[in-house]
Amino acid sequence: MRKIRLKRKAHTHGKRHAGKAFAVLMAWMGTSSWAHADQWYTGSLVSPSGTTRVGVLNFEPYYSYSQPVGYFDARGGSRPVTHPMQRMFSNSTLWKYGILPDFSVQVHTIVDYGWKHDTGHSHGPKTGDVPVDLIYRFVRPDPKRYIPAFNLFVGMIFPTGDYRKLGDTQDGVGSGAYVFRFAITEQSTYTLPGNHELRLRVWNWFRRAVTSAKLVDTTSYGTAHGFRGRGQPGMSGETGFSLEYALSQKWVLAMDLARDWSDGSRMHGHDASGQYVKKVGSAGSDWQIAPAFEYNWNARWGVIVGSAFYFAGHNKSIQVSPQFAINAMF
Repeated sequence: MRKIRLKRKAHTHGKRHAGKAFAVLMAWMGTSSWAHADQWYTGSLVSPSGTTRVGVLNFEPYYSYSQPVGYFDARGGSRPVTHPMQRMFSNSTLWKYGILPDFSVQVHTIVDYGWKHDTGHSHGPKTGDVPVDLIYRFVRPDPKRYIPAFNLFVGMIFPTGDYRKLGDTQDGVGSGAYVFRFAITEQSTYTLPGNHELRLRVWNWFRRAVTSAKLVDTTSYGTAHGFRGRGQPGMSGETGFSLEYALSQKWVLAMDLARDWSDGSRMHGHDASGQYVKKVGSAGSDWQIAPAFEYNWNARWGVIVGSAFYFAGHNKSIQVSPQFAINAMF
């Protein structure tokens, strides 16, 4: 019994020290007033946001680095990474403008630079395909009645990225096809004990190509010099939710959990020898979690820092993707 009491005493003493350390951390991060209805957010790393205010331009550039650490096979088992590894730096910027109280337009620009050790690299930063979305808020939030905001996204991905006649396979950042996409999103905010705000987002994306791409020589579909044919990306989508917990008006803890899925791309045509080729890529899926910290200087400027981790799936690379973004409103 004496040994048990000593263990309990040591455990209690450790808990007190941990509690003091946590209190000091919270005091340091909570230099402003505790969270309240006028909470400041940047938004989490993965979740899409809804409409913005009339006449306001929301500018949000993301910067990320993708490092493979393995891959999921067709049965969902994890395998060690193979060399050479595909690496990539990416800048993904959201431009959103409020036209009406419940209607906004959003443009998403992407610039990538990829490489594999000793096998090839992008010929400079490459601009990818550009999604343009119309966002309509069809349900306005009413926190007193626990009614969340609902938004509908309808848009098109325009084939602006290089995808054929590539000098190197690393230059293939586009699909060459117009891709229709839509999403339904939900956002709600709750006040927890201590006057801390908790924001929940839930979303579901769907994408489908509406045209095919003309393939010539080396392409992003895996063809080589001399190939002539057509290709089309497979359907894809994403479902997820995010939580943002306010430590103070300026500091917020964020977390995303999402599942991505995609059908295999299709291509057919004739190679350099004149032989007919027809291929359908493997379908794949993955699960990712993305924890992050948000810091907001005021209601218009903030920054978020975190990383996405892929922890389950099949026929997909296992990635670690540290990233940060700046959120600004003008």
